[in-house]
Amino acid sequence: MARPWRVAIVGGGITGLAAAVRLRDRAPTGTEITVYEQSGRLGGKLRTGELAGGPVEFGAESFLMRDPAGGESAAVTLIRRLGLTGAIVHPTVGQAALVVDGGLRPVPGGTLVGVPGDLDKVAAVAQPAAAADRDGGTPLLPPDADVSVGALVRDRLGDEVVDRLVDPMLGGVYAGRADDLSLVTTMPALARAARVEHTLVGAVRAAQAAAPRAPGAPVFGTLAGGLSTLVAAAARESGATIRRDAAVRELHRTPTAWRLTVGPTRDPEFVEVDAVLLAVPARPAARLLAGPAPEVAATVGGLDYASVALVTMALPEPELPELSGFLVPASEGLLIKASTFFTTKWGHLRRPDGLALVRASVGRYGDETSLQLTDDDLVATVHRELSKVLGTPLPSPVARHVQRWGGALPQYTPGHLGRVAAARTALRAAHPTLALAGAGYDGVGIPVCVRSGETAAEEIITALGGSAA
Repeated sequence: MARPWRVAIVGGGITGLAAAVRLRDRAPTGTEITVYEQSGRLGGKLRTGELAGGPVEFGAESFLMRDPAGGESAAVTLIRRLGLTGAIVHPTVGQAALVVDGGLRPVPGGTLVGVPGDLDKVAAVAQPAAAADRDGGTPLLPPDADVSVGALVRDRLGDEVVDRLVDPMLGGVYAGRADDLSLVTTMPALARAARVEHTLVGAVRAAQAAAPRAPGAPVFGTLAGGLSTLVAAAARESGATIRRDAAVRELHRTPTAWRLTVGPTRDPEFVEVDAVLLAVPARPAARLLAGPAPEVAATVGGLDYASVALVTMALPEPELPELSGFLVPASEGLLIKASTFFTTKWGHLRRPDGLALVRASVGRYGDETSLQLTDDDLVATVHRELSKVLGTPLPSPVARHVQRWGGALPQYTPGHLGRVAAARTALRAAHPTLALAGAGYDGVGIPVCVRSGETAAEEIITALGGSAA
C-alpha cells in the first residue's frame, strides 16, 4: 500500500489556504498537508479587525463576484465550497468619485479601469484627444506583445485620460503608475481585444461585450462577518496542520524528497515532504528557490512590490457625501490616493450611533516617503486632506487605526506574464513537485489568488499522481 503524500504549503494567506482546500478535496485520502506561516496570523492581506466596537477590514475589503469570462469568480466558488454563501453582502452605494481640481466629480460610466468606451461620458473629468484614436488599418497590439497601460492610452487618447482617469484607478488597485504597469497583466480583457481591434475605444467596447454583466448584478461582494471568516473556514475545512510562527528558512532537494529547514537558526527543525507549494511573496520565494532552482530564483527575485498604509478613522456623525469613496490622481498633490466610506458603502456596517468608518490609502510605488511618517502624523494628514476634499471640517476621530503593509502590492511591468510563464516552465521541468502561487505572479485580488493556489495544488497532485504507486 502506498504511503500517504506529504505536502508542505509555505504561506498561510488566502492563496496557500485555497491550495490546502483543493488538495484536501482532490488528493488521495490520507494526504498530509501542512501550512507553514511565519507570522502568528493566517490570512495575509485579509485581516478583519475592530474599531470603536465595530468590525472593519484592515486589508482587502471585497472580492469580484464574476470572473473575466462572466462566470462565478473563484472566490465565490470557494465561499460556496466552505458553506459561507449566505454571508455574502454587496455594496449599498456603488457610486465613487474622482478628485479633479480639488473637488469631487463622479467616476464616469462606460469605462474599463478608466479607459473610456464612450468619449462623451468622460468629458466632465478629462478631455480625450479623440483625433489620435484613428483606425490605422492594423490591430493596436501585435500578437504576444505587451506594453504599459499608460503608453497605449496616452498614444491613443492623450494625457488627461491617463492622468485623471486611468492612473488613479490603477493606483487604487496596485499603488502603481499606469506608465509602468503591464496591459496584459492588469487589463487582460483589453489586451485581448487590442490584438484584434484597430482603435482603443473599439477595443474597450469589444472587451466589455465579451464579458457582459446582467443589469443590476453586483460587481463586488464581501462577507458579513468579515473576510477573516473566509480565512478561518478555509483553514478548518482544509484539515491541514497549521504551523504559525514557523518560518521556512531553507529548501533542499534530497534523492527522494524535499527537506525544509524550519524555525530559528539556533534550533532548526528539519522536515521531509514529497511536494512543496510556495505561496509567499516573490522575494521570500526567491530565497527558498536559490538552492534548487537558481535561475528561477533570479527571475522571481526581480519582481518588485509597493508598500502602502491604510488609515481608518471612526468619526462621530460626519457630513459625508452619498458615495462609496473617491480616488485621487497623483497630479492633485495629496498624500492620500484613495478613500473608502465604509459605513456608507456597506449597509451592513452602518451604525445606529451615527459613527462613520472612513479609510484612506497612502503610498504610491516609487514615492513612498509618506510612509515614513509616524502613525499620529499620518492620521493628522489624512484627516486634514479628507476635510479639504470634502469641503467641510471633519470631526475629530474617536478611534483610529494605521495598518502598514510593507511590500504588499506587486508591480507588473510589461512582459511580466511571459517571464513568470518561463520561470514556471523551467521549474516544472526540473522540479515538478515544487510549485509557485500568489499575487506576485498571477495578479491581485482575492479571486485571482484563490485560483492561483488551486492551480498550483492541481499541478502538485498531477506530479505526485504520476509517480505514486
